Amino acid sequence: MRYGALEAGGTKMICAVGDENGNIFDEKTIPTTIPNETIPEIINYFRDKDIEALGIACFGPLDLDKSSPTYGNILKTPKLAWTDLEIYSVLKDELGVPANIDTDVAGSLLGEVTWGGSQGLKNAVYITIGTGIGGGILSNGEILHGMLHPELGHMILARHESDTFDGVCPFHRNCFEGLASGPSIEARWGKSADELTDNEKVWELESFYIAQALSNIILTVCPERIILGGGVMNQEQLFPLIRDKVVSNLNYYISSNELADIDSYIVPASLKGKQGIMGALKLAMDAEM
Repeated sequence: MRYGALEAGGTKMICAVGDENGNIFDEKTIPTTIPNETIPEIINYFRDKDIEALGIACFGPLDLDKSSPTYGNILKTPKLAWTDLEIYSVLKDELGVPANIDTDVAGSLLGEVTWGGSQGLKNAVYITIGTGIGGGILSNGEILHGMLHPELGHMILARHESDTFDGVCPFHRNCFEGLASGPSIEARWGKSADELTDNEKVWELESFYIAQALSNIILTVCPERIILGGGVMNQEQLFPLIRDKVVSNLNYYISSNELADIDSYIVPASLKGKQGIMGALKLAMDAEM
């Protein structure tokens, strides 16, 4: 079967066609400008591709309550032109195929547990740490939703005793995203993450906040694995620092085989940046007929 996959991001839209075995036959990147420009390009791409269903892994927040009259809409977003956009219903109706939608981070998680290094897991968390911070949770084989969807990037954190930085989040000064996202690194240190690779102080503080967030997640949802992606996590020196701090934070309160092998428990994304589009492909496979 041929499935359409859309990874709808704040700067670019990746459109692809693939099959149930994870093979991608065709792919196109479209800049994210304004809906009246971008959406017609997406529709034109898929219209002649003979797809059976469409999966959409989209930036949010999203309305994912299937009983809601605004199901599949983008809600209040910093990309103001996209607020309240009926992205799910417009694409579904225009293409005339079943469709499925979830957040971009949930899509990345689905990509990892379907085709990546975490295949077969029923309980896992994917977190992206880059321009923003977001996370998806897989619980008992299902992507976790509630009144909305998890907003792990806005988890409130305790500040490091030496940190006087205000944070970059306009809603919560000391949330995960406000203290540890790529923009927060640049605002705190005056340089981008890539320019600070050799500065140990930067990564000690960054790992403090990431480890604190992961410890909270472990104690709350007990995943079998935590997968970390996004541009900040290209700083590979972060992984051992984070793992050590998580072990210290938990202080052996939880005993499990997974945590006993911490190097295999907190891991980098495995699909070379393709986890989002692969997750969108899985969403299409799961679309309700």
